[in-house]
Amino acid sequence: MYPFPEPLVAWTSIHLDSRYLLAQCFYFLFSLSNLLPSQITNLFIDTPSLSSPPPLYPLVIAPTPNGFNNSARGWNSFGIQANPLTSPNFVFNQEHVIAQCDVLSTTLAGMGFTYCSLDSGWSEWDRGDEHGRIMADKRVFDIPKLADHLHARGLQLGLYVVPGGFHRDMNKTIYGTNIHIGDVCSGDSGLLRCNWHYGQKGVQEWHDSVVAKFAEWGVDFIKLDFVTPGSPMLLPKNSSGTVIAYHEAISKSKSLRPMRLDISWKLARDPVHYSIWSSNADSFRTDQDINNAGEDSGTFTRWEVVQRAIDNYRQYVVMHTGQGRGEGETLKIYPDMDNLYVGNGEEIDGVEDRMRWTIMNHWIGAGSNLMIGNDLENLDALGKHILTHPSLLSLATFTARYPMRPRNPGTGLGEAKQLQAWIAGPDEHGKTLVLLVNYGPDRGQAGFGNRGVGVVDVSPSYDGSGYSGNGYYQPRARGGGGMGSVLMANLDEGESVLLELQPLREWK
Repeated sequence: MYPFPEPLVAWTSIHLDSRYLLAQCFYFLFSLSNLLPSQITNLFIDTPSLSSPPPLYPLVIAPTPNGFNNSARGWNSFGIQANPLTSPNFVFNQEHVIAQCDVLSTTLAGMGFTYCSLDSGWSEWDRGDEHGRIMADKRVFDIPKLADHLHARGLQLGLYVVPGGFHRDMNKTIYGTNIHIGDVCSGDSGLLRCNWHYGQKGVQEWHDSVVAKFAEWGVDFIKLDFVTPGSPMLLPKNSSGTVIAYHEAISKSKSLRPMRLDISWKLARDPVHYSIWSSNADSFRTDQDINNAGEDSGTFTRWEVVQRAIDNYRQYVVMHTGQGRGEGETLKIYPDMDNLYVGNGEEIDGVEDRMRWTIMNHWIGAGSNLMIGNDLENLDALGKHILTHPSLLSLATFTARYPMRPRNPGTGLGEAKQLQAWIAGPDEHGKTLVLLVNYGPDRGQAGFGNRGVGVVDVSPSYDGSGYSGNGYYQPRARGGGGMGSVLMANLDEGESVLLELQPLREWK
């Protein structure tokens, strides 16, 4: 390898801050695009020389509106519901859900997977109780009993809801008021529901009554789906008021039971609506579903839609890193990249083993919710290994505070690329994560359009990279395949390696 650039050596001999780490990281990343040392200044934006690179401001996630400082981790039922051939013996009822979620407290015990989240179908589909509150379909679920079972095992319960009141409940009185649902809810949302008149008296009271009932049952997590702007085009144009209403209701019930609020899907990212999401919800879906969703589908997902989900996260996070200039923000909401499908083997997950690692690396690196969508009773050996990898999962604590953002090898921009580098951190102690990825050919929705195939060799020398020579950092491989050791990576299509960089000296 080429010797370390003299200007950088001179500069770093007197400065030990985030810019130094950025430069160190990028020096070994430049080999991904076959740059010469003289071209390394191009790794920085608007920088005439390496002696004055722009500082790398870490992107930070602060506690969320409902007080959480990490993303949700657990299991969600929708993957199996939407792809029944993946788990032909599964029936969406209490018995089978308990069998799935008990695995969280046995095989996956101690890994932080605590949420057992029921998706659509747990409740009565066209009516509420005597006050129009959402109620369980008692033929298949006893929610308080399910909550007790989960809580006794250290687990938590999640329920699925959508905006609006039921058409059949228009003449029912909202709990604690003399207001009829039909007085403050009208029209057709397309989901057998009317549209709330947000801001009118009675609307917040209905949401309060629903969340209070959930708290009484022992609910810990609410997934609010079909929120607009976002979601399908045929829904009402704007139901963002329901996000505010659920947040206010959760705040009022917090003394009884804290709850997370996850909103979905592929929600608008413009400043006005993003401000609503980040001020009221704990996580929001950055893309649509990645599962195949078909009665005849025997696989959960495919690499094409995973590429799309990754690119949607990239688009989102670049909006909050100064459009590539390195200026990060303090965020208050976690991304939700959809369920994880990494546990049941290539033939059922729908992606190759190396891609299963890359999915996990990406979801962890992004600080995303880690909600497993697989059949937990039939995890294969690699699936168990990925989902119980202690050092890999420990990095989720870091990225819950410092999520990764893209830095294109060769330019430092945040554009979609087949060969990509991502950086999370550094934190106040200098710790940094670097994810190197070869996505393989763009299968139609990855954003970069390249069709390059085959293995990519990444093997800058250890000394030439400035690590052992300066004695500051020791990179360690976490998750992924290839050569993934020290500063070497040999990445096939869809393969990645996650590197943890730690200071070897006191961080100043």
